[in-house]
Amino acid sequence: MKNRIYSALCQNLIPGLFLWAFGLALVLSYYYLDITHGWFEEIIRLKQTYGYGYSAASTAFFGGLIPFVFMRLSGREVGGNGWVFGFIFVSYWALRGIDVDAFYRLQTWIFGNGVDWKTIICKVLVDQFVYCVIWASPITVLFYGWKESGYSWSRWRSEINLKGIFDKIILFNLTTWLVWTPATAIVYSLPSALQIPLFNLTLCFFVLLVSVYGKK
Repeated sequence: MKNRIYSALCQNLIPGLFLWAFGLALVLSYYYLDITHGWFEEIIRLKQTYGYGYSAASTAFFGGLIPFVFMRLSGREVGGNGWVFGFIFVSYWALRGIDVDAFYRLQTWIFGNGVDWKTIICKVLVDQFVYCVIWASPITVLFYGWKESGYSWSRWRSEINLKGIFDKIILFNLTTWLVWTPATAIVYSLPSALQIPLFNLTLCFFVLLVSVYGKK
């Protein structure tokens, strides 16, 4: 278990560094580059107009479709029923987009819209050590376990065991805290309407980086 944790942390550290730099560059461009304001305002308008529909569609696209197509075309995603599997994968991320949006709204309702350091810290702590531990990490581990079983319920049930799930959740939480604690701080430093869009972009960037780096 210790070796697996060390290996996972090392594998995710370099993608994490790129992820933080990428997210920070977007945040700095929002606050300091006037040329980007029109682009950000259009994203805010779309998010405010379509709400959860925007979150579902954008997360499905950035977290599901782009990574799946990339992995499929590059040979990193193999197996039969490819595009059926892709539909399931994209649908999962659409639902997760709604889930994350609802959680961000709850955070805003509890802690407010501020982007001061105290508000950001509170949101990051709840995000990483409550939401991820209780919900996001377990549901991700279960879904990817099902995915690795070829989306076969019978095969998944035959392979699943509580100890294996618990170990994977611990491992997933540790790598999540390493990579996403700084990333969520960056996300929460933007206004509420831009948090889902930045989450989508960093999610996509992270999945692609891990896919490439993990094959080296």
